Amino acid sequence: MANAPSTASELATRPAHVPEALVTDFDFRMPKRDTGDIHLGWRDLQNGPDIVWTPHNGGHWIVTRAEDLKTMFTETEHLSSKASSIPRFEPAMKPINLDPPDQGPYRRLIMPSFLPKEIDRLGGDARAIAREIIAGLKPQGHCEFVADFASELPIVVFMRLMGLPLDDRFRIKPYAEAAVRGTKAEHDEAHRQMAGYFAGRLAEKNYSPDGLAAKIVAAEIDGAPMPHDDVMKVCLLLLFGGLDTVASMLGFVAHFLARHPAHRHELRDRIDDAAFVRNAVEELIRRHGVPNVTRLVKKDWTYKGVDFREGDLIQLPALMGGLDDRFVDDPLRVDFSRRFPIPHTAFGFGAHTCPGAVLARREIQVFLEEWLPQIPDFDVVGEVETAGGLVNGVLRLDLKWDPSAA
Repeated sequence: MANAPSTASELATRPAHVPEALVTDFDFRMPKRDTGDIHLGWRDLQNGPDIVWTPHNGGHWIVTRAEDLKTMFTETEHLSSKASSIPRFEPAMKPINLDPPDQGPYRRLIMPSFLPKEIDRLGGDARAIAREIIAGLKPQGHCEFVADFASELPIVVFMRLMGLPLDDRFRIKPYAEAAVRGTKAEHDEAHRQMAGYFAGRLAEKNYSPDGLAAKIVAAEIDGAPMPHDDVMKVCLLLLFGGLDTVASMLGFVAHFLARHPAHRHELRDRIDDAAFVRNAVEELIRRHGVPNVTRLVKKDWTYKGVDFREGDLIQLPALMGGLDDRFVDDPLRVDFSRRFPIPHTAFGFGAHTCPGAVLARREIQVFLEEWLPQIPDFDVVGEVETAGGLVNGVLRLDLKWDPSAA
C-alpha cells in the first residue's frame, strides 16, 4: 500500500509555550508515508506523549487518546468549533462551525432525515443500487473498487436524500474530493464551485419537494426564515460531508477483507445473521475511522499539564479512539464477535456527533450483505493508493476475482 503524492507542508516555528518534548514530526496529510498504512501511522503517535504538537500545516496540537478526545469533543468553555479543520477554511458551515447551544436548531432541522424510518427507506435504495452495480461488475472479474463501487453507492444514496438530480453526482464528486484532501487553494476553489452548483439549483428550484434540500430551503430558525447564506452553509456541509466519508470507509473495509480471507469467510458464512453483520460493521468502523476534525482554543487553558494558548488549533483525529489500547482491548485485532457496544470515536462524540452515522452504518452493511454472496473471494491487484487529509481515504483499490465463483 502506498500513499498518494502530497505536497510537503511548510514547517512552523515552535511557539514558546510548546515544550520541545511534545514536538513530533507528523504530517496528517502523509501519515505512515513509508508503508502507506494510514491507521498504523496515526497509532504510532500513541507511542509518545498523549498530546503532541507538530510544526506541519501551520503548526497544531494533536490529541492521541480516547479519554482526551471525548473531553475535547465536549469542551465548550475553552474550545470552539469555529475552526473545524486544518488549515482553517472559510466560509464557515452550519452547524459544524457553531458551538452549543447555537448549533442545536440546525441539528434539529436535519436530524429527522436521519431517523430510523428514513434510513430504512434509504437503505432500500442503497440495496437496489448495490445489486445493480454488483450485477454489472461480477462478470468482469475485476474492478477499481473506489470508482466503480465505493464512490458510486454513497453519492447516489445521498443525492436521493437531498432530492437533487442524480446525474449531478458526476459534476460535484470532484469538488468533494478536493475539499477533503486538496490544498487550501484547492479547497477554497471546491467550495466556490459547490456553492455555485447549489446556488443554481436553488434559483432554478431544481430539487425534489420531498428531499432534505427542500426542507432546508423552507426552514425557520428561532421563528424566522433562514437567510439564503445560512441555507447555503447548511447544504454545503451536508453535501461535502455526505459525499466522501462513507466512500472512504468502504474503501478501507474492502481492502481489509481482500487482505484477510479468514475474516471475509467468517462474514460470508454468517451473512444471514443480521446481528452478527451489524456487529461486524461496527468493528470495521472502529478499526478504520476516517475523519480528522479540529477545535480552536478560544482562551488560554491548561489541561493535564499542557498549556494551550488562545488561537491554537487542536486536531481531534476521530480514528484514534478506536485504536487506543486504554479504551479498546487489543485494538489492532479485528474481532467480529467483540462485545457490543464496541468502543470508538469514529463519528465524533457529544453535540457534534455525525448526524449521518446511522446511514453510514447501513450503507456498509448493505455492501457486505450484497457483495459477499455474489463475490465471496477477491484479491488486491497491484498497489493500493491512499491519502491523508481532513478525511483519510483509499484513492485506488484494484480488485480481481473469479467471475464464475458462486
